[in-house]
Amino acid sequence: MRSFTHLFVGIGNAGARIVDRISADGVVRVTINPGHYLLRPGRYAERIRDFFSHLPEDTFLWLLFEDKEINLELVDLILEHSPSDAIKLAYVLTPRRELIHEKPVWADNFETVFYDSLWDFLSEDIPLGVAFERASVSIAELFSRLYYYLENQMLVNIDYADLFNMIRGGNVGIMRLLDRVDFSWHWGIWERGLIGILVGNDFPLKGAHEILSRFQEILAEKDIIWGVVTDENVRGVEILALLVKGWENEGGSL
Repeated sequence: MRSFTHLFVGIGNAGARIVDRISADGVVRVTINPGHYLLRPGRYAERIRDFFSHLPEDTFLWLLFEDKEINLELVDLILEHSPSDAIKLAYVLTPRRELIHEKPVWADNFETVFYDSLWDFLSEDIPLGVAFERASVSIAELFSRLYYYLENQMLVNIDYADLFNMIRGGNVGIMRLLDRVDFSWHWGIWERGLIGILVGNDFPLKGAHEILSRFQEILAEKDIIWGVVTDENVRGVEILALLVKGWENEGGSL
């Protein structure tokens, strides 16, 4: 099976906190500091150009950032100097805002824009900084698991062809790491899904089918690609859900 380079780029404090916590062996992690860029824009832009213009063929280029103007300026700079064959994906943090109905003008530069409104973390009565810290740990684990699923043989396999089929063509999406299927407000919003299930050796295949049937209820097009990986040290079940749909409009901005 062919492997791909996965480059995770954390732009700004929020993006860097996530990228620094990605634990998967084999990925490349880079952080971009907007403060350094503002102090020495010419020199910093040259460093960005030199690094990103030499990416390996067909690199998965993941850009992680909060939706701030300076971050988007750096996103444009990175994409301008990245090879045309790079597979460009965004994971943008939009606190308390759902991006699904408002396509930003820069979204056309990406195969899929994944977003996280952080409601799972902001709903608690905790300081915003603590919420971002908890979200960073959770999102980093999500990316570590996704890489693990793609690079390791699964009992029922998910491979790169499946991922390409899911993300190509200009989409908006979400990614979640779950211990149960609870998407009450998402019913009928998402069209397609890639579902990875991590279970112990004694987990019955019937249980996996029950999880998938729950996603069938949620997805408008009932289009699911799924895989199962077993680990003797796992108790219970872990679900990685990647859900996408085509953008609804062609305008708007963050």
